[in-house]
Amino acid sequence: MQAFTYTLPAVRGTQAGREYFTTMCPLRLVPVLFRSADDAKRPELQLQRALNKARIPEIARYIAKHPRTYILSSLTASIDGDVTFEPSSGAEGAAAVGFLRVPMSARLLLHDGLHRGAAIEAALKLRPELAEETISLLLYVDPGLRRAEQMFTDLKRNETRSARSGSIACDHRDEMARLVKAVIGRVPVFAALTEMVRSTISNRSLKLFTFSGIYHATTILLSGRQEKPFSANVSLAAEFWSTVAKHIPDWNEAQERRASTSELRKRSIHAHALALAALARAGKSLLELFPAGWEAKLGALATLDWSRSNTQLWEGRAMIAGRLSKAHTCVVLTGNVIKRHVGLRLTAEEEELEARLSPR
Repeated sequence: MQAFTYTLPAVRGTQAGREYFTTMCPLRLVPVLFRSADDAKRPELQLQRALNKARIPEIARYIAKHPRTYILSSLTASIDGDVTFEPSSGAEGAAAVGFLRVPMSARLLLHDGLHRGAAIEAALKLRPELAEETISLLLYVDPGLRRAEQMFTDLKRNETRSARSGSIACDHRDEMARLVKAVIGRVPVFAALTEMVRSTISNRSLKLFTFSGIYHATTILLSGRQEKPFSANVSLAAEFWSTVAKHIPDWNEAQERRASTSELRKRSIHAHALALAALARAGKSLLELFPAGWEAKLGALATLDWSRSNTQLWEGRAMIAGRLSKAHTCVVLTGNVIKRHVGLRLTAEEEELEARLSPR
């Protein structure tokens, strides 16, 4: 008796002398084909495919929030089962169009797209109308899943993640990303010295800041102002960062090529994302407490010693054992130095962190 099958339109191809198939799958079938709980998997395969459950709601919300513009890349999987490919008339050859018949009893093991697959199931609960939309599948036949471990390794071997700066800067749905791009264009030192693509800066680079660093800091600065007009937030953030730049002479010297950006990163706290975030924390308090006179308060920044060699001030705050740290606690403690220097009182939370500092 012939087993029940899924019949999928497919294109047959060849890699390394083996057949593989590209097909389209309705989203409603994804949870059925790729069962997340499969006790039959070998332990080593389960280890390779550890599911980070925190990522699933984020991807699901993305799909549900953008039902007309979402994009999902292909799912790549192995099939443990006897599949049959029936080429269309006149489509004989190594590469052919036809129909792929997959037994319902076959096991399909995802190599790439584990979180996307789980998120599709979650998204369909939010938007059932997407059930008949499709996602492309790249399927390799692998009886007994004998090649599964090596296939997973080979597929991931050359995989690289997009740099955070570049991915944020290109996200047109992110209002803060659009705002930060506008701010950078209005602040001369940012316009001249910001790395827009990479999230790290090489020693040879003439840049001093990263887009992701400015994005994170500006998000802190403007937190609680989401209801304000976009243009007002752009103007306020641009004015704040321009005023800060006036009182950090090294930034202006770097902009005018009179100071080496690599040397500034080696010797100064202010040349790192940590300092931008700490400045933003102090700035948020200034904007709230002195809405009409915060600019004058920032003048005190000109006398702040930003040198990394000043370990009495920065060790245990911006630096741990001589190395800069972007941990939240370090950002807060660095921000405390800035707040006190410009004449602001610390909050109860900030005072508590100060009390935990080891005596120096």
